Amino acid sequence: MAQRTMEVAVGRNPEMGPHGRPVPSPLAPFDLPEPEFGTEQMLINIGPQHPATHGVLRLVCELDGETVLSVMPDIGYLHSSFEKLGEFRTWNQVVPLTDRMDYLAPLIYNCAYVMSVEKLMGIEVTERCKVVRVICMELDRIFSHLLWLGTTAIDVGAFTPFLYAFQQREKVYLLHESLTGARITTSATRVGGMMADLPKGWIEQLTDFLDAFPKTLAEIDRLLTTNQIHIGRTQGIGAISADDAINWGLTGPNLRAAGVPYDVRKDRPYYDYETYDFEVPIGEHGDCYDRYLCRMEEMRQSVRILRQAIARLPGGPINVPDPHISLPSKTDAMSDMESMIHHFKLITEGIPAPDGDCYYAVEGSKGELGMYVVAEEGSTKPVRWRIRPPSFVNLAVIGKLARGHLVSDLIMINASLDIVLGEIDR
Repeated sequence: MAQRTMEVAVGRNPEMGPHGRPVPSPLAPFDLPEPEFGTEQMLINIGPQHPATHGVLRLVCELDGETVLSVMPDIGYLHSSFEKLGEFRTWNQVVPLTDRMDYLAPLIYNCAYVMSVEKLMGIEVTERCKVVRVICMELDRIFSHLLWLGTTAIDVGAFTPFLYAFQQREKVYLLHESLTGARITTSATRVGGMMADLPKGWIEQLTDFLDAFPKTLAEIDRLLTTNQIHIGRTQGIGAISADDAINWGLTGPNLRAAGVPYDVRKDRPYYDYETYDFEVPIGEHGDCYDRYLCRMEEMRQSVRILRQAIARLPGGPINVPDPHISLPSKTDAMSDMESMIHHFKLITEGIPAPDGDCYYAVEGSKGELGMYVVAEEGSTKPVRWRIRPPSFVNLAVIGKLARGHLVSDLIMINASLDIVLGEIDR
């Protein structure tokens, strides 16, 4: 095969080759000015359709190269008007709205809402109902933290912990389904009690979960806690001081990771939490790693509380034995005229409330969850329903935590805050 050459044929026009085609000239060195490389600030959007934002959240980021200069969370893509819808529903009809706010821990929101209404109406639930609600709330604390743990592991590049965590979540889904007939939209509570008592064999099913779960949690602990990649991605990232955490209104694990020992179950106990033996884990540095450690330990402490609640679960009725508050049994409603009348009035009209307002707070999986309800004399619907959502407040600090970090660190910081958009866009 003839060798290709760049030489010009003798006796021909040096600029033209055969058939009149131009021939390239031999390459010669040439000088160019030194390029002045630099970065310019730019705006990028992360979300609202992005798996790392953990929901329909849009993060408007100002970057200098890969360094984050500012972050502005843009919310509202999932706005559902839950608070306004509550003004057009009776007290019990509001319950299905509550588990759609934090669908990662629906039973906590079911309980918190009816607890505020019961305080407004002066209703004292039965001892069995109190313990059952404690069981529901602590079970869903584990349920929520497991989803956070699995998805955060995905964000840091670890897939196996995700599988382990979701395997355990499936067991909680089965417990939800056995108790309420639904996996996510539980709607388990009623003013004055629960939709139904615990089904036969449910406590045994819960005990089996509590026996197996700590072993899986320990395995995830071994995979992540001393993993150098996980440590490098979380230690010193998104740190906040105790004073700043208080000033920004953080609650829950995000606040306790900064060294502030505030837990509603301890500081303003409800449902006899002061009689349960459990610890509140506290961090030192307020970074992503401490937030991880706090949630891991909180799951262990919830297992302790659940075992104690099972041991002290009393017998007796689950609902308040008042026909003006609780529905009669189906047998009574179908055979007794008085019970049928009570059933009809409760379903069609609802429970009348006294004039006043009430704020009730519980320790949710993501922080302090407060329910504020306002009623007029004889009203069977809330005049105003206002929620103090922990995720909404916690998200506000993301700009402060991410400033000066890299974009990859922003993903970890957002994951460490553990937000849910159903509660933010309420």
